[in-house]
Amino acid sequence: MLETLTESTTNSPMETTFDQIVAAVLSELGTDEQLTLQLTGEQSQFVRFNGAKVRQTGSVADGELHLNLMKGDRNSYREFPFTGKLETDLLQAQAALKELREEVPQLPDDPYLVWPKGNATSHEVNKGKLLAAGAIASSILPEVTGLDFTGIYAGGSLIRAYADSAGQKHWFATETFSLDYSLFTEDGQAVKGTFAGSEWSQEAYAAKLAESKLQLERLAQTPKPVPKGQYRTYLAPAAVAELMGMLSWGAVSESSMQRGGSALGLLQRGEKQLSPQFTLKENFSRGLVPRFNNWGEIAPVELPLVENGKLANTLINSRTAKEYGKTANGADEGESLRSPEVSPGNLATADILSKLDTGLYLSNLHYLNWSDRPTGRITGMTRYACFWVENGEIVAPIENLRFDESLYRCFGENLIALTDFQEFIPEVGTYGNRSLGGIWVPGVLSEEFTYTL
Repeated sequence: MLETLTESTTNSPMETTFDQIVAAVLSELGTDEQLTLQLTGEQSQFVRFNGAKVRQTGSVADGELHLNLMKGDRNSYREFPFTGKLETDLLQAQAALKELREEVPQLPDDPYLVWPKGNATSHEVNKGKLLAAGAIASSILPEVTGLDFTGIYAGGSLIRAYADSAGQKHWFATETFSLDYSLFTEDGQAVKGTFAGSEWSQEAYAAKLAESKLQLERLAQTPKPVPKGQYRTYLAPAAVAELMGMLSWGAVSESSMQRGGSALGLLQRGEKQLSPQFTLKENFSRGLVPRFNNWGEIAPVELPLVENGKLANTLINSRTAKEYGKTANGADEGESLRSPEVSPGNLATADILSKLDTGLYLSNLHYLNWSDRPTGRITGMTRYACFWVENGEIVAPIENLRFDESLYRCFGENLIALTDFQEFIPEVGTYGNRSLGGIWVPGVLSEEFTYTL
């Protein structure tokens, strides 16, 4: 049993309602039925900025309850809004259960269906220090006076909860914020930045904006066309985060590995290696995301994936374990990264440009995709505040370039150094609900990075 004590042992009204619905619905189950309940909820304040002015502001209180009924080897689910009002939500849950009972017998068997088991419980509430709604504009806008500043601030509490008929129950709540912004030059060039966490610091925000303003000044020069070829390249943490995000698309998944589609298959078979400097792990110790998955299983606090260039583990969920005779390690349904971290190296901030010498400084990437997944090749575009560097000095911004490079070169044989610092690059998605978590990554200096257009 995992138990994380919180500042208060008193349940929130939302948790109390969830508990009551769980108890009521589970009491209606037959002996041959199993049920899981998952809650996604938030109370968020959003402020949208354009031209360094507030253009839209508002708050959202939202929730969704997901019920999955299993009988034999068959299952189906329903989702409906969760209001936090018992009389409303319980009626919807009971109606959903009735519909599922009628639907499940008509569905085909699922030979790898995972039934809930065990009695694991957890309770984690992470308090933050966020800006009051009335202080958001006055805290953000003075630093961007006179600039073409566009962005969105999102902050508040996020909730994830799980319960099932086997007796498992988990509650996770956290308070976080993110500011996703861009600064524009008169001719439309842009610097992109994110500032996020669980405690707002005006000093840290001012330092982040000072960085962005310096890059904005550098963008004022005429962009330099760079011919295709291979160049020494510094990838800032935001660019590294984009590359690491691709690993959730068929790389660290054991299911993908078993089907022969994993980008890390060559690493598993020993045909390729990554640099001994490169270490990637799942790290849940920061409390940004829940450790429980959609089966109520608890992941280890830390799970090494690539350790000193060698594959240590893949992400294995219970469904994959059942299908291929493996041991599950708490991975989610998609076997994707949930709380990843790339270990830092020893390259100091002051030495980045001198160590780069002549080549490209990439602040951001976008439009990434696998160009050849079995060999680990990724293609994408440079984006926002990318520069040509000569003799350790930034010379000019560059025109957009397309790259096509292998993980085994960039983070393997051609990896020169990783920075001695990490940055937190948050998930800033708000489609459906506000995203949790992000990734901790250093910057990366790599040799002969390939640009194709």
